[in-house]
Amino acid sequence: MISILFAGAVSMVLTLLGTRWAITLLAKRGYGQEIRDDGPTSHHTKRGTPTMGGTVFIIATIVGYFAAKLFTMTEPTASAVLVLFLFAGMGAVGFLDDFIKIFRQRSLGLRSKAKLAGQTLVAVVFAVLALQFPDERGQRPASPFISFIRDIGWLELPAVLVIIWILLLIAGMSNGVNLADGLDGLATGASMMVFGAYTLICIWQFNQSCATAQGVGARCYEVRDPHDLAVVAAALTGALFGFLWWNASPAKIFMGDTGSLSLGGALAGMAVMTRTELLVLLLGGLFVVITASVILQVGYFKITHGKRLFRMAPLHHHFEMLGWEQVNVVIRFWIIQGLCVVIGLGVFYAEWVTG
Repeated sequence: MISILFAGAVSMVLTLLGTRWAITLLAKRGYGQEIRDDGPTSHHTKRGTPTMGGTVFIIATIVGYFAAKLFTMTEPTASAVLVLFLFAGMGAVGFLDDFIKIFRQRSLGLRSKAKLAGQTLVAVVFAVLALQFPDERGQRPASPFISFIRDIGWLELPAVLVIIWILLLIAGMSNGVNLADGLDGLATGASMMVFGAYTLICIWQFNQSCATAQGVGARCYEVRDPHDLAVVAAALTGALFGFLWWNASPAKIFMGDTGSLSLGGALAGMAVMTRTELLVLLLGGLFVVITASVILQVGYFKITHGKRLFRMAPLHHHFEMLGWEQVNVVIRFWIIQGLCVVIGLGVFYAEWVTG
């Protein structure tokens, strides 16, 4: 438990202090956000706000995790290192996208094919490695089964399909967080809630692990390295808590694609490692709804030959166009995300109670 608290505290302090330094550095170098011309006109005032802030909480999370390992004199585990690899790898793809936007002074960075190729490469490497490294009980970081709260016994997949499934999960979550990152603090606060939930889930799985004497029985969890995954989740939660201080409205810095792609990757990685691949769709329900709003908007536009289902997609921009203040949209969407987390944790606990 000490390592979990230590990781969260270190990463929070690093982002609280480091983000202020990053704002000064990025502003001095002119690394400001370009704003889409087809977005809400009220966002044009944000042009030039420092971006790529995700770099700060990526570094803070990694430092927080390894500082906790050093503090408790314990070795890193395969599961935790792989989640951090996915987190940083997706962040690297986002960093290239953000840098091109700044360098070329345009709102579009990497071309869609190049961006997809980068995400696919990182995701496939993660998926392949996650199926390796069995522990003394034969447990690997990832499972060949599709999971909800545990592995679903009749949904075993061959290795190739497991890799494709993990790839789809990573692509869906990373792009979902990316779409949600349109208002000050929205994606940061929502992601923080989900990682906070995963901290609790991993602690519970560790206490009820099949690898320990107290966890033996029908209700135990076959998850490798749940305690170390809790350390990662706590580090992520703490880092986002510190970043939100500067990212809340009016944002002094944006996370950029560096942050949003990395957070989505980390969410998918936690879901894979904790055997909660379908539960993450509920825990991260806001990201699912926002992604669905874009899909519905595009589909409706094509079917009706030019009509729109929403005034603007993603969904948070629709409410802006209705006249809602940005802060109101963010807070109400945070409430929705909080409800999703509460319901998700309730389902997780109810499954354990009912056996």
